[in-house]
Amino acid sequence: MPLQNRVDSWGNILATTARGTLLGNRGILHNGKQQIIKTYQHQSWVACRLKFKNRKRKLMAPSNFTELFFLDEATAFAAGHRPCCECRRDRYLEFKDYWVRANLDKQAKDVKILIINKLMHKDRINKGVKITHRAKLKELPDGTIFSNKNSAYLIFKTKIYLWSFEGYCFPKNINIPNEVDVLTPKSIVNIFRIGFKPEIHKSIANYSYQQGS
Repeated sequence: MPLQNRVDSWGNILATTARGTLLGNRGILHNGKQQIIKTYQHQSWVACRLKFKNRKRKLMAPSNFTELFFLDEATAFAAGHRPCCECRRDRYLEFKDYWVRANLDKQAKDVKILIINKLMHKDRINKGVKITHRAKLKELPDGTIFSNKNSAYLIFKTKIYLWSFEGYCFPKNINIPNEVDVLTPKSIVNIFRIGFKPEIHKSIANYSYQQGS
């Protein structure tokens, strides 16, 4: 039976046999029976590489942080995570630069990561409930994930793709309204608007290449 350690685009932690491409950390969320008992422990929600410096981990070991997994970076961002400053140092520095410019109109060197963590936390969750916002679909940038009738969708190269734990595909017979509930936090959408590009799961190629995009 799979562990409850996969994160969806809403930030929920669920059990599935599908594998992820990034590792997540919100602190110690499990008990001694490897059961999830809380949503988060701290405000520093990060997304890490699966492999780093030959480190080996036993999943959901006692007194160690709960290993969470994401389909891709776009999913991690939608859930409210940011790049880790240790194992993904270059990506973290790039993210911080974009985030500070897009949301604070300052230089990255003038803002501590603790401030970003605090502001991102206010943007992602409130009293245990995922924060979403309404926006016009045509105004959302690539990399944004939104919800419609309990399903999640990614915007990529102006097209819409259905999200799942296994990857992306073209949706069938759906009617997307002009305004949608956006899952990707506002502060992250802001960095997409000024040019930051999230990493997308390889399954997108099966469809984007077919369309010549």
